[in-house]
Amino acid sequence: MEFVEADGVQIAYERVGEGSPLVFVHGAAEDSRIWQPQLAGLADEFTVVAWDGPGSGRSSDLPKGFGLAGFADGLARLIKTLELGPAHVAGLSWGGTVALELYRRHPGLVATLIMIDTYAGWKGSLPADEIRARVAHARQMLAAPPEDFDPTLPGLFAGDPPVKVVPLLAAIAADVRPATLGYQLDIMAETDLSDLLPHISVPALLIWGQFDARSPLSVARQFEEAIPDTTLVTIEGAGHMSSLERPEPVNNAVREFCRAHPPSRLG
Repeated sequence: MEFVEADGVQIAYERVGEGSPLVFVHGAAEDSRIWQPQLAGLADEFTVVAWDGPGSGRSSDLPKGFGLAGFADGLARLIKTLELGPAHVAGLSWGGTVALELYRRHPGLVATLIMIDTYAGWKGSLPADEIRARVAHARQMLAAPPEDFDPTLPGLFAGDPPVKVVPLLAAIAADVRPATLGYQLDIMAETDLSDLLPHISVPALLIWGQFDARSPLSVARQFEEAIPDTTLVTIEGAGHMSSLERPEPVNNAVREFCRAHPPSRLG
C-alpha cells in the first residue's frame, strides 16, 4: 500500500499494472480489498488504482464534519497526485455516489464514469419510505455494543455469498469503523444528485446485478434515461455486490467499455 495526503487525511491506495488509468471506489463498510478480482483481472491492460476511502481500511480516521465533498476532493487529490487524470472512474454503491460528486466538482479528472449497483444518493434514487427504513436499521446497527456490531447490510448478494470470498468479507467487516459507516449512511440518506445526471457529458457505463435488492434495476433505468451517453450491462445471477459475486462478466464489461473510450491525457 502507498499513501497520499489530502487536507490532513492520509489516504491509502493500491496501484497495479500499466495502461489507461482505471480508479475503483469501494462501497460503505468496505475498503480496497473488495476490488481484488478487478486488480488481478484488469492490470494486464490498465493502471488499476483502488483506494481505501478516508476513514476506511488503512486510511486515517475522518475529521469531524467530513462530508461528501471531502470524499470527492480526497479522490481528486489522489488522481492528481498520481497524475492519472482524466481517468476511468468506477464506483460501487456508495462509491458510485462519491464518483458522481467527483465528476460534479472535478469534471476534468474524469474520462468516463463506471457506476456499479449504485445511487444518485439514496434521496436521489429511492422512495422516502425505503430511506426511512434504512436509516432506522442503520441507527439500530450503530447503537449495538461493540461485541455485537455487524456492519453487514442486508441483500448484498443474490443468494449466499460465494464461498471463496467469505474469508475476505469477514476480514473487511472486522476492520469497519462504526463512525465512518455512520457518516456514510447519513450522507447517503441526505444526498440527491439526480439533477446532475442529465449534465454528465462523458460516456457512462452502468453495471447492475440482475437481482440487486438494495439498488434495484429500476434505479439503473433512472440512470439510463437521464444520462445522455450511457450503456447498461446487467449481470445475470448477481446481486448488489456484482463485481465480487460475478467478477468475470463485470471485468469483461469494464474492459470493453474502457477500450472503446480511451481517455485523452491532460496537457
